[in-house]
Amino acid sequence: MSKLNRKISMAPMMDCTDRHDRYFLRLISKNIFLYSEMIATGTIIHGDRKKILEFNEFEKPVALQLGGSDKKELAESCKIAEDYGYDEINLNLGCPSKKVQKNKFGACLIKEPDLVAECLSAMVHSTKLPVTAKTRIGFDNVEDFDYLNSFIGKIKAAGVKTIILHARKAILKGLSPKENLKIPKINYPMVYDIKKSNPDIEIIINGAITNTDQIKNHLNKVDGVMIGRAIYQSPYFLADIEKEIFNNNDVLSREAIVEKLVDYVDMEVKKGTRVNQIMRHTVGLYHGQRGAGKWKRYLSDNMMARDSDFQKVKHILDIVQNNEKAEMVA
Repeated sequence: MSKLNRKISMAPMMDCTDRHDRYFLRLISKNIFLYSEMIATGTIIHGDRKKILEFNEFEKPVALQLGGSDKKELAESCKIAEDYGYDEINLNLGCPSKKVQKNKFGACLIKEPDLVAECLSAMVHSTKLPVTAKTRIGFDNVEDFDYLNSFIGKIKAAGVKTIILHARKAILKGLSPKENLKIPKINYPMVYDIKKSNPDIEIIINGAITNTDQIKNHLNKVDGVMIGRAIYQSPYFLADIEKEIFNNNDVLSREAIVEKLVDYVDMEVKKGTRVNQIMRHTVGLYHGQRGAGKWKRYLSDNMMARDSDFQKVKHILDIVQNNEKAEMVA
């Protein structure tokens, strides 16, 4: 199996990084490593696996992120994911939501390093795929290098060779998931120190990274950079990443992306997918461009309704390509 390129990756985001969003992002970027949104092991084992796990080969490479703390369920989910063709399995140790904590997975597991190690070991031994972990640097009042380094050591001992560190601690009580993305202070130096102390494993940094200068600076100190909101809110940021980080100038224009996405929508609508399930991910495509408000407004007015049909997508493409193209794209 060839080594996966995790130099730049898209963070797993609930209700965002589904298969339609990943297809859309892959139209922009050839090189970014994509992640699914977090999926609970129970959902995979007992749910409609085809609906939950199936994806388009065009999205690859793509990782599946799991939520869970039962080692048997995690191991079984890994085997199932391998059969579906994923390239990596990631364990979520960073989500601070109350619902996730209630089910005993996510950031609350940082408090239980031995349980995490058992779970990851079971996962590693159940699949040929690489198993990785995504965690925060601490929890509540604990933001201590020695604690984190010991935690990382147990994850390594379980057979994990890639760890993604969100450079904020998680506040498990009193803050919403949205607040947990802003209120705990960013601590990049702790992630850098973890890399210095663990040169034998791949360390990916995550948290509040919004431009290519920041990416380049981080890459001087760690192995890779993971970005979430900055890409989801402004997907064409990926074009800058392709050009400046991967030296790839063969990037589609926004109009060409929409044109190719229309073909995808046409294919998906025939399978029963609603147009808004796909097009909702494109709201930020013209972020920062003249006419971006018109793009967002048109999507809001025409794409979010349940009865949206394929012809409305074709009309959007007409807007982009014809009379209003000059106004929409500076």
